[in-house]
Amino acid sequence: MILLVIRHGESEADLLDVHEGRADFELTERGHEQAIAMAKYVAENYRLTRIYSSTLKRAAQTARHLSDETGIAIEFDQDLMEFNNGLLAGLSHEDADRLYPYVENLPIDQAVYGQESKVEFRNRAVNVLQKALSENGPESVVAIVTHGGMVNQLYGALLHMPIGENCFFCTSDTGIHIWKITERGSYIVKANTDGHIKGI
Repeated sequence: MILLVIRHGESEADLLDVHEGRADFELTERGHEQAIAMAKYVAENYRLTRIYSSTLKRAAQTARHLSDETGIAIEFDQDLMEFNNGLLAGLSHEDADRLYPYVENLPIDQAVYGQESKVEFRNRAVNVLQKALSENGPESVVAIVTHGGMVNQLYGALLHMPIGENCFFCTSDTGIHIWKITERGSYIVKANTDGHIKGI
């Protein structure tokens, strides 16, 4: 099985420089262009069989371009949403720092400010990965359209990394992570492929 783990395109929150998370911003015009380029790249290089997507607008709009290009219907999954950042969603970084200061050494199973815990976030990624593996055969090519934070959690689930580990996998706008899942093991073929947005 081939898994294409894809981040959404540029969103309005990127231009506003606010905490996004569960704040439901749409793609910018540039974000749509990035998504179109990503969709063409995927269609030209893979015979896609399934698309899963976060329900948040920026991911759903990105997935829509992929669906239009490949003819594969989108299956929405709320577990693919970005980290639930609670009361910080949509706030400027300055306001968030003032109103909701960072809490040091918070246990991984606890949360503050209406957020989800690190354990809850990872469990969503585990659920998504298990679902993709159980619902698709070895010859499948599956796209998962999601968010930067969830991309990291999916890596954590795949690699069995400790929850809360400060290790991050960078992902560009519409960056594609290509994984090959076989009976003998899982392979990270490419991380953050983003040549399709060169010049955009």
